[in-house]
Amino acid sequence: MATFVLVHGAWHGGWCWAKVAPMLEQAGHQVYTPTLTGLGERAHLLTKDVNLATHVSDVIAQLEYEDLMNVVLVGHSYAGIVIRGAAEHAHRRIKKLVYLDAVLPLSGESVLGSEGPEQPHRIAARLYGDGWRIPKPRAEGSGGVLGVTDKEDLDWMVERLTDHPLATFEQPIKLASPEAAALPGAYVLCTGRKNEWFESMAKRAKAMGYQYFEIPTGHDAMISAPRDLVAILLEIVIGRRSD
Repeated sequence: MATFVLVHGAWHGGWCWAKVAPMLEQAGHQVYTPTLTGLGERAHLLTKDVNLATHVSDVIAQLEYEDLMNVVLVGHSYAGIVIRGAAEHAHRRIKKLVYLDAVLPLSGESVLGSEGPEQPHRIAARLYGDGWRIPKPRAEGSGGVLGVTDKEDLDWMVERLTDHPLATFEQPIKLASPEAAALPGAYVLCTGRKNEWFESMAKRAKAMGYQYFEIPTGHDAMISAPRDLVAILLEIVIGRRSD
């Protein structure tokens, strides 16, 4: 039995793992899906002071208060930087880091710092989020939202997305723990929609010797391709693809 802690990305909440968690549990594993401060059912806690350190503390608290060990810590998208920050302080509790179409940071980087000079999220926050909230994604025509195009999935997802605190994207991460740096990792790239930024993160993961996987789906694989994602997570744990 493995212990999975699945950490959602920006605008999401623990709710986004609703398809994945039951399948992992049916396979005999323990699953936790924390919601980060200010998001999902914790949206009432959203303030301009919520930053990356807040979300890193959320994950560390989950690991410590549940006394979890040998954890497979999965971070989707923005949460890649969150799980890496948590590993700095809780590496003894972690067995493996899994980055799902996610940020794989180096020390001193922030999400916006590695995003490029235009920084559209900061612009969106200034125009539509009082300068500190990044508005939740809107439908992209036939492209749906974050690569989710199935109408039922899309309706369910859009209803639950919330604004995201800009400070979490601006705060750089400081990495100094050799134990955390030595943790084994895996990277899962969603290839259904080309994204050069995540492709660069995948390239970085390969250079670091991480396991590498691809899913031919949009960015939110846990919603659009949960069975494929579960198969990969189980392969990471047991060393072979599970049907």
